[in-house]
Amino acid sequence: MKVLLVDDEPAMLLAMKRLLSNMEGVELVGSFQNAAEALDFIRDSEVDLAFLDIQIAVDNGLELARSLRSVRAELEIVFTTSHAEFAIQAYDVYPLDYMVKPISRMRLAQTITRASIRRSASSSSSDGGDLLLNRLTVRGLGCFEASSKQLGAVKWISKKSMELFAYLLVHRGRSVAKIRVLEDVFPDMPLKNAEVYLHTAVYQLRKALSLHGFKEMVTSAQEQYRVDLDQADVDFIRFEQAVGALSEIHAANEAEAITLEKQFAGELFEDKSFVWAAVERERLMILYDAFAKRLASWLLAQRRYREAAHIARKMVSHNEFEEESNLLLLNIVGAMGDRQSLQHYYERYTQLLLQELGLQPSEKFRELYEQHV
Repeated sequence: MKVLLVDDEPAMLLAMKRLLSNMEGVELVGSFQNAAEALDFIRDSEVDLAFLDIQIAVDNGLELARSLRSVRAELEIVFTTSHAEFAIQAYDVYPLDYMVKPISRMRLAQTITRASIRRSASSSSSDGGDLLLNRLTVRGLGCFEASSKQLGAVKWISKKSMELFAYLLVHRGRSVAKIRVLEDVFPDMPLKNAEVYLHTAVYQLRKALSLHGFKEMVTSAQEQYRVDLDQADVDFIRFEQAVGALSEIHAANEAEAITLEKQFAGELFEDKSFVWAAVERERLMILYDAFAKRLASWLLAQRRYREAAHIARKMVSHNEFEEESNLLLLNIVGAMGDRQSLQHYYERYTQLLLQELGLQPSEKFRELYEQHV
C-alpha cells in the first residue's frame, strides 16, 4: 500500500515515518508540509492512502482532500489533527478515518488494516464481486433494530444480549469497564451472578452478529468491552454528526436540513425500557429540539407555514409544557392567519397548564397571542 503524508509539523512527519516504516506492506511514497506540493506529487504518482492534517499552516486540509480526490477518486483519506472539534467538519469528505494526535502504533495499525480491507473489497468489486462492503444498519431512534443487507434483521438470542449491544453502541466505540457494564445492565443481580450473565450475553451477541458477518464487532480486553463501529451505520450517531455540521440553515442546505429532521423518528430506544439510556435519550432530544427550532424558524421566515407548523407540533408532542416550542407554534399558527385555529390552540394550552400544573400562561405567551388576534 502506497502512503502519502501531509503535515506542517516536522516532528509529526518524522513520528509517522517511523511508525509506518515498521508496518508490513506499507510503502511511504511521499511526505509534504504544504498542500501545493502534495497535489503536484499525486498528479504523477500512484497513491493508495493519504494522511492529512486538517490544518496545514495556511492551507486547509479539507480543501486539499477534495482536490486530491478530484485527481484520484479512489484515494483513501485519513484526517489527523490535535483538535477533536474538527471531526464533524471532516465527515462531508467521506474519510476512511479521523485520528486525534498523538497517534499510537496500535491505532495506526488498525487504520492501515481497514484501508487494506477496503482496497481488497474494491478490487473484488471490479472483478464482479459485491459493490459495497457488508455493513450493519442500526436504528435506535424510535425503536431498536439491527439488520444487514444480506440477511435482514438480526435475531437476538436474548433480551439482555440485545440490551448489551444497545448499551455499547451508546458509548460510540469507546471501551467500557466491566464493573460499569455490570452495574448498568445487570443492576439487580448479585455480582457473581451478573458476571455469569454478562459472559453469556456477550457470547449470545457475538453469535447473533456472526451470522451476518460481524463476529468481531464486539471486543473485550483487560476487563473492558467495546463495539467496533467501522462496519456499522447507526442512525442516532449519524444524526448527531449531521446536525453538528449544519451550524446554520440557509437556502443552500435547506433541503438537507428538512431530510435530516425527518430522520429523527422518535426518542432513543423509544420502545425499550433501558434505565441506563435515560441521560443519553434526554441529551439527544435536546439536540433535536434545538435543531428543529432553527429549522422551523427558518421555514417560518420563508412563509412555509405548514412545514414549520408540522415540525413545531412534533416538538410540542415531545414536551407539551416547554414554553419555547409552544411560543414558536403559536407564532406559526398566528402567521397563517387562521384565527379559529389560533384561538383553539391558545385555549387548549391554557387549559392544559391549569389542569396539569395549576399555572397560567406566561405574560410573553399572552402578549404574542394578542398580537395575532
